[in-house]
Amino acid sequence: MTSAKMLAKQIAITGGLEVANLLRATGLMRSARGRGAIFTLHHVRPAEAPAFSPNAHLEITPGFLDAVLTRLTSDGYQFVALADVPALISGPAQKQPFAAFTLDDGYRNNLAYATPVFERHEAPFTIFVAKGLVERTHTIWWETLTALLRKEKKLRFDFGDGMEAIDVTAPAEKHWAFARFARYIHAHDETTAVLAVDATARAHGIDPVEIVDDLVMGAAELNLLDASPLASLGAHTVSHRAVARLPDAEVREEMLRSSDYVEAISGQRPRTFAYPYGTREAVTQQQAAIARDLGFALAVTTQPGVVGERSRESITYLPRLSINGLYQKTRYVSGLASGIPLKLMGNRE
Repeated sequence: MTSAKMLAKQIAITGGLEVANLLRATGLMRSARGRGAIFTLHHVRPAEAPAFSPNAHLEITPGFLDAVLTRLTSDGYQFVALADVPALISGPAQKQPFAAFTLDDGYRNNLAYATPVFERHEAPFTIFVAKGLVERTHTIWWETLTALLRKEKKLRFDFGDGMEAIDVTAPAEKHWAFARFARYIHAHDETTAVLAVDATARAHGIDPVEIVDDLVMGAAELNLLDASPLASLGAHTVSHRAVARLPDAEVREEMLRSSDYVEAISGQRPRTFAYPYGTREAVTQQQAAIARDLGFALAVTTQPGVVGERSRESITYLPRLSINGLYQKTRYVSGLASGIPLKLMGNRE
């Protein structure tokens, strides 16, 4: 996607959120919000402003998280644990809509910056743990690639038709290259593709494992986090690969091994699961059936949507609303949580 198209998309989304918040404030379409919402976050850390930030949508500041929780409280939301959501959508409707918070991948800043904010607001939250990241046996390709593109102006890589030179001098070229690498990873065997990216990074003096070690909590930190009465740990596979592109037997193994690992850390079998990436291309109802067969109380995607009574039909394929780093205004969160933008786009809840 070109810079112009990215900007046009952001303007369109911003406009939609502004309209939704205005409609919400008038009390129109109140039923669109369903029974509540599950929110997803990744990084929560102080703001930095590097020239090239392809993952900016995955991070918000602690101050913005604090403002979001304050805003949702004033909007009448009740903060609940994720594991309580099945009962909330199967039982009688409550007067207050609920808000459940989740954070994917177990980043260290979740402990340092997000946890104190959640504790201040007495808001439960769930951290989804990928065993391979915690044990440093797997890497985070989007972070590796960001570091590589920030450092270099020229690269060589084989996307399948032989080695080619890539000019990544300008920020627009870096964004274009990042998108091309992402397409390559998602279109090929993910393990092989990520190994190729990691090898390229190492050739340029970047250690992908060191990046994971710097960003992701270890087992001891997760154990410390789990001691908080507000915190829960959920499963997130071992390798953080898109499960829709794996054989069923491998999907089951990824889910089970991840659950075993969380249980070893927390002493409790995790009741919740998050699909890596979580898009329609990354997870289907076929993998949701596996999660259900394995006994998960619920499992979440990253597909946008609010949660209502009909969600009980797909309890292991629930939507989430992203608290997006590109839209750090609390009125946008109110507008999104209202369900109005999704309703206008044809979402059934």
